[in-house]
Amino acid sequence: MEIIINGETKTLSPMSVTELLGSLGIDPRRVAVELNLDILPKGNYESTQLAAGDRIEIVHFVGGG
Repeated sequence: MEIIINGETKTLSPMSVTELLGSLGIDPRRVAVELNLDILPKGNYESTQLAAGDRIEIVHFVGGG
């Protein structure tokens, strides 16, 4: 299936948001995920299955001081 991640089209097997983040080497505790223009609560990452045509934006938190 094809989905769009941060503006880039990717071809992936069906998976959950948690599995997607793991496959990208991203710690789910350090990002926010937007799915089809809606912020996805962290508690829903595991149960949310991606579908063809989904648009994902992954926003990384960066500390500073």
